Amino acid sequence: MKQNFNNLVLAFIFVISSIIMAECEIPSSELSRSVSSRLRPKLEEELSEKGLMYGAPIFLRIFKYSRELELWLKKGEKYQLFKTYRICTYGRGGLGPKLRQGDNRAPEGFYFVTPRRMNPYSKYHLSFNLGYPNKYDRSWKRTGSALMVHGNCVSIGCFAMTDLIIEEIYSLAEASLRKGQKYFRVHIFPFRMTEEKMEKYGDSRWFSFWENLKEGYEFFETRKVPPNVEVINKRYLFEIED
Repeated sequence: MKQNFNNLVLAFIFVISSIIMAECEIPSSELSRSVSSRLRPKLEEELSEKGLMYGAPIFLRIFKYSRELELWLKKGEKYQLFKTYRICTYGRGGLGPKLRQGDNRAPEGFYFVTPRRMNPYSKYHLSFNLGYPNKYDRSWKRTGSALMVHGNCVSIGCFAMTDLIIEEIYSLAEASLRKGQKYFRVHIFPFRMTEEKMEKYGDSRWFSFWENLKEGYEFFETRKVPPNVEVINKRYLFEIED
């Protein structure tokens, strides 16, 4: 009986360890290795000019209206902006959250990318999966899958970059994960959530949703540290990460 119990414990430990190892594995391909090797010297030089380190934790913000993707790196206890990249397109759905599979909309909200969501074999050059639908989306019964940031500059709902730009973003993301960042956050907004912009879109059907997003936007704007994001009663809640 004791032996059976010990065997069960060992089996349980093996399963948990396998899950953890699988989550931590960072996929690579000949392309991603080549890109990283080619870009690293250039990126290290550019980062050094701003007092930043290659492999430091990263954080991304996306603004749909202005088609901008910001890449921030951690410096000390806070994050510092490294670059703002131009987004080619995010499909034809316009502003507002993604609601269902096939609606050509790109998501808005708070997402994160684990090592397993990195895709160096993408048919769109390189890509990573945003993890849509997240807990908030599921609470509103929103559907869809494989929402990415990728290259190739074409999209029906993903955030598409040029191949050269996705190479930089992917290389920095991969470096941060290899240095021990467990996941990186991606916050997606319709526009910069200023009072002026909110007033401009005050009649939108999404205004209440955007007010909730604004809370997360202001959290980072004030602290320069991305919040821990929870979902309670179909709303995003924000707090300082432990």
